[in-house]
Amino acid sequence: QVQLVESGGGLVQAGGSLRLSCAASGFTFSSSAMRWYRQAPGKERELVASIGSAPVSTNYADSVKGRFTISRDNAKNMVYLQMNSLKPEDTAVYYCNAVRAVLRFELWGQGTQVTVSS
Repeated sequence: QVQLVESGGGLVQAGGSLRLSCAASGFTFSSSAMRWYRQAPGKERELVASIGSAPVSTNYADSVKGRFTISRDNAKNMVYLQMNSLKPEDTAVYYCNAVRAVLRFELWGQGTQVTVSS
């Protein structure tokens, strides 16, 4: 089955940490760029972090640089988002996304809620 399944969201106090996981199946994960997006209530979905397939380069939104780290494990078909020093403004539904532009392939997960209390 072609899918992305996120996990690891939850409620955390400001300053705390969470690690989101995204399990991929049904497509060539190692050849896909992977991204984490988030969408807060009343706001547009925004790109938080991305990691390439080859080379494995990473990029981050300015709002999370130095606090979030994206990584991937091609052997396990997993992508992660380590979130440290969380702030209330990080509260959102976080979505995993896979892209292979050359094949016009794009896939979204169902999302996982992250809530940061002040």
